[in-house]
Amino acid sequence: RLLPLLLLLLLLLGPALGQGLGQTRFICTSVPLDGDVCAASALGTGSAEELKGTVLQLRETVLQQKETIMNQKETIRELTAKLGRCESQSVLELPGEGKGRKGFSKNTMGDLSRPAAAETLSQLGQTLQSLKTRLENLEQFSRMNSSSQTNNLKDILQNKIDDLEKQVLSRVNSLEEGKLSPRNESEERGKIESTLTSLHQRISDLEKGQKDNRPPDRFQLTFPLRTNYMYAKVKKSLPEMYAFSICMWIKSSASPGMGTPFSYAVPGQANELVLIEWGNNPMEILINDKVAKLPFAINDGKWHHICVTWTTRDGVWEAYQDGTQTGNGENLAPYHPIKPQGVLVLGQEQDTLGGGFDATQAFVGELAHFNVWDRKLSPGEVYGLATCSSKALAGNVIAWAEANIDIYGGATKWTFEACRQLN
Repeated sequence: RLLPLLLLLLLLLGPALGQGLGQTRFICTSVPLDGDVCAASALGTGSAEELKGTVLQLRETVLQQKETIMNQKETIRELTAKLGRCESQSVLELPGEGKGRKGFSKNTMGDLSRPAAAETLSQLGQTLQSLKTRLENLEQFSRMNSSSQTNNLKDILQNKIDDLEKQVLSRVNSLEEGKLSPRNESEERGKIESTLTSLHQRISDLEKGQKDNRPPDRFQLTFPLRTNYMYAKVKKSLPEMYAFSICMWIKSSASPGMGTPFSYAVPGQANELVLIEWGNNPMEILINDKVAKLPFAINDGKWHHICVTWTTRDGVWEAYQDGTQTGNGENLAPYHPIKPQGVLVLGQEQDTLGGGFDATQAFVGELAHFNVWDRKLSPGEVYGLATCSSKALAGNVIAWAEANIDIYGGATKWTFEACRQLN
């Protein structure tokens, strides 16, 4: 219908248009019935080059949009995976402990994630079992030494352990049923750990009757569990030192890594002096956050004597195992003196001054005769210590004596046996 009408208009207006526009040429373009006449005329008047450019531009735009969509899909997949990990981790965390210690605190050793609720409860159960074993030893001792006071104290402590076991069982049930709020969970945990500490102290007092005749240095510390609350603290700090020798007896079969036998932190530097073996890494000595790997092979459940010596001049260090030098090096924190007025902890790695412990880096095993000198020991002196020579020296900075050590959280003191086995 439209085409005949257009032809009729052209016939009628043709002469007039010819006079107004001069010579005029008309181009006919076929248009679909539902097409746009204006668009068709515009395309008809465009050049081939312009059409080709438009097509190429449209093709490039399509490719860019496709690439953007693929990137967005990849981002969505990554975010979905991260969300899934967060959700699965939040199920394992103890209520109220999702953010870790004191919010997002600085972690100076690249700590692993904190133990899940089930692992924490298992550790509490093992601690109670350890205390029970100590009570059984005391009971055997009391049979040999009829003391009504000892028996009475033993009964009191046994009742306290029974009460603690009930608390732990109740805590397990509450966690499984989701009854504990974050605040209540924190309070419950604090109460149990506080009771464990006081219980340990009572047992230690009771055990003193077995140790009165023991020399002050004939003791060892035992850390049976990987926790963030078992540790010992040396009462005395270190002075400023331009050289040192640190020696100790050590026994562990913990895996992966025995943890942190000792750490020394000062204000502004949590890793002033640290000995650590964590994860699958070899044992390392850190001085002012600088690291040297030590060639020790001691994670076999047997007693070993180890020594590390160091001087600030060129950062020269030496490592001894069982009286023999096994390694040495230099450029370990050269010309950096060990700073004074810090906190020396046995059994835990410090993220903050005197605290910030993480269970994944806790020492598990036994430790004895931890001595510190402010000079480099000779190979002969080290050998004398490793062979339990009666002429062996005690540390002139830190000497191993019960009066110099405070213990916390259920770490225990026992008579040191390694030298007796050697002699």
